[in-house]
Amino acid sequence: MTNRTIFVAAAMGAMLLFPGTGATQSTGKSTRSYRWVDSSGGVHYGDSVPPEYASQGREELNPQGVPLREYPRQLSLAEADTAQKAAADVAQRRQHDTFLLTTYTQVRDIEQLRDERVALIDGQMDIARGSITSTEQRIAGLQDRMRNFQPYSASPNARRVPDQLAEDAVRALRERRGLQEVLTSRESEKSELRAQFDADIARYRELTTRPATR
Repeated sequence: MTNRTIFVAAAMGAMLLFPGTGATQSTGKSTRSYRWVDSSGGVHYGDSVPPEYASQGREELNPQGVPLREYPRQLSLAEADTAQKAAADVAQRRQHDTFLLTTYTQVRDIEQLRDERVALIDGQMDIARGSITSTEQRIAGLQDRMRNFQPYSASPNARRVPDQLAEDAVRALRERRGLQEVLTSRESEKSELRAQFDADIARYRELTTRPATR
């Protein structure tokens, strides 16, 4: 037997008698474990998370039990949708804050724009009111004419209302109703506009008077 053969045999014998010597052994076990909570609130530890708890929140631990990473629980579709909408709202508020700070230099700027926008709506409302007054006058004239015809006339010889006159009356009534709807819409728009500008003014003051962070 050669010296090399004797050396190899001795080394193998030492590894069998003393497993801790020689090359590092692979135990086949994970060096990390997990901590999770079941539906009843019980805390569990293990090398792997059971499939029924795979969607629950869990922590990955090192051999000393120190958390290495946290895995949040999987959200339901409704929860995910709510979270997405909340994130979108936060992003929109931040974008609007940036708009306020980059567009205006003082509160008076916002108030001036508000007054201009309100004045524009007031002008539209004045036009609608004038048109309503004109339409009501036309309706009154049509009603006077229709009194000469049946069924509005007391005369037994009165003829029925001419088709053209009836159509003009219907058209005028429809026009007045449309103008009244426009007036109501503008009033609502004006109220919403004031509320939005009031909110912008309050938010701008909050942003510009907030103490600077160090």
